[in-house]
Amino acid sequence: MPNQKPKPRKAGRPPLPKGNAKAVMLRVRVTPDEREAIETAAKAKNQKASEWIRSTLATAIGG
Repeated sequence: MPNQKPKPRKAGRPPLPKGNAKAVMLRVRVTPDEREAIETAAKAKNQKASEWIRSTLATAIGG
């Protein structure tokens, strides 16, 4: 059997462990003013906009 070269590593982030990946994407349209308010609120809590939105929605729905 000839010498086999090792497979090159794939580019990008390695996959997350099972159960840690988000399963669903929810797209929402907002006005530029709403987006600015969301980003300002997220920055005030040292969060990304998506983190702030998820935590705010979880609080609103009792999660």
